[in-house]
Amino acid sequence: MSTSAVGTLRLPARIHVGEGSRAQLPTLLAGYGRRALALVDPYVAGTPLFAELLGALRGAGLEVRVSTDVQPELPAASLDASGDLARAYAPDVILAVGGGSVLDAAKLVALLAAHGGPLNRYYGENAVPGPVTPVVAVPTTAGTGSEVTPVAVVSDPDRELKVGISSLYLVPAAAVVDSELALGAPAGVTAHSGIDALVHVVESYTAAPLSPPWDGVLPVFTGRNVFSDTIALEAAGRLARWLPVAVRDPQHREARANLAYGSLLGGMSFGATGTHLSHALQYPVGALTHTPHGLGTGLLLPYVLEAIRGEQETDRRLAELGAALGSSAPSTAGRVDDAISAIVRINGEIGLPGSLADLGVTADQLSRIAELGLASARLVAIAPVPVTHGLLLGILERAHVGALRERSTR
Repeated sequence: MSTSAVGTLRLPARIHVGEGSRAQLPTLLAGYGRRALALVDPYVAGTPLFAELLGALRGAGLEVRVSTDVQPELPAASLDASGDLARAYAPDVILAVGGGSVLDAAKLVALLAAHGGPLNRYYGENAVPGPVTPVVAVPTTAGTGSEVTPVAVVSDPDRELKVGISSLYLVPAAAVVDSELALGAPAGVTAHSGIDALVHVVESYTAAPLSPPWDGVLPVFTGRNVFSDTIALEAAGRLARWLPVAVRDPQHREARANLAYGSLLGGMSFGATGTHLSHALQYPVGALTHTPHGLGTGLLLPYVLEAIRGEQETDRRLAELGAALGSSAPSTAGRVDDAISAIVRINGEIGLPGSLADLGVTADQLSRIAELGLASARLVAIAPVPVTHGLLLGILERAHVGALRERSTR
């Protein structure tokens, strides 16, 4: 094995993917006990598919209590309250059915059910003291990959930005990825979640090589990873090809299946490596503009790639991504150019805004956004280049005017 083959992988004990795989849930949940708390997206809870699933669970002898109280942006106080309810109910297992917010909420309710609140005790990395109530995660959107990752993100009014809780104990016990549950999802939801999945893949593949402390407690995210290297290019190709199709045709089964699989691979990839500058900058942009997470990361990604190119290994990786996204350019530089252009083009096809100015960001706000991005130490550390306020400001200035948007027509 090459000395560069370094990696850590933390995943659910069981992962099922494919149309109809939700039929495995009665057997799967029964393996943890008879008492289940189901956190469900309110829209999903009213669908015939969920009614059918709930009937199957109860028909298998499971006691299921359904909650649809997950609030947008996951306010920390609301999760503390949900955790109190979960402790009183004492479930053997928590079933999460919904988008990334529902899956993140389930992880944190499982934490609170096992260890108590308040939630702010666990902010940051490796602050969860031990195993949590088992979570079986069933995504209904393709984007966050939260069904396989060790992180959940919440809003706290005492903090200027969203805050993450990261721990190997937050990795769900099992994931069931059934793309049929995403059929008909609105175009905007599909676009914003799907492009975020592509950002996960690209940023994990271009992560810095870190040196994990093998003789101590490992960080949750360990940088460039031999495991993610084997799946990132596969995911990138699928997401790039099928995301525009799913946005145009919400009922397209093949597109939904490929997005679900690509998003799953994205979660497997960045759950080991971490993400970097698109995410570091989106958090302040999102807080300022109240726009969806994936919209911001997708818009920023090509400008981030522009800024990190130039180092030999990073360029090699960007060129491989270019090839995965369809480039046949003969040179490394040409394939890097094509990778950036392909992402700009996809953003245009799925309807993302062309610039930060289109989101309402003003030029005089850029320096503060860069300052807040630089303060995201964990994300900045995973970038493959030295990061300064000036580097981030340059990314933001080009994104503000939409300097790359003309590439979308090439």
